[in-house]
Amino acid sequence: MHIITLLDKVFKALADPTRRRVLDRLFENNGQSLKSLCEALDMTRQAVTQHIDLLVRAGLVVAVWHGREKLHYLNPVPIYEIQERWVDKFDEQRARTLAELKRGLENNGKT
Repeated sequence: MHIITLLDKVFKALADPTRRRVLDRLFENNGQSLKSLCEALDMTRQAVTQHIDLLVRAGLVVAVWHGREKLHYLNPVPIYEIQERWVDKFDEQRARTLAELKRGLENNGKT
C-alpha cells in the first residue's frame, strides 16, 4: 500500500501549469478572491475551484474567510521545504566544487 505524503501532494500540485499560474498570481497579489483569480486565469469558476482545492490540500494555499468573501493566500513553506531538501543540497556541492576549483587555480599560479 502506497501512502501519499504531503510532499507527494506538493509535487503533484506543482506539476500542473495552471496551478503554477495560480501560485504566481498569488505571489504577485496575495489574498485574492476566487472571482479575481477566475478573471486573471480566464477559466470557469468550477475549474479554478478544483485547482485551488488541490493547492489547499497540498498546503500551498490557505483560504481565509473575511466576512462573506473567501481570500486565498500563498503558503511558501512547502516550497521552501522542497528547496531545502532537494535544491540546496545540490547547490551546496556545486558551490563547494567551484570554491575548490578557484583555490586550485590560485595555487597553481603561485610558485
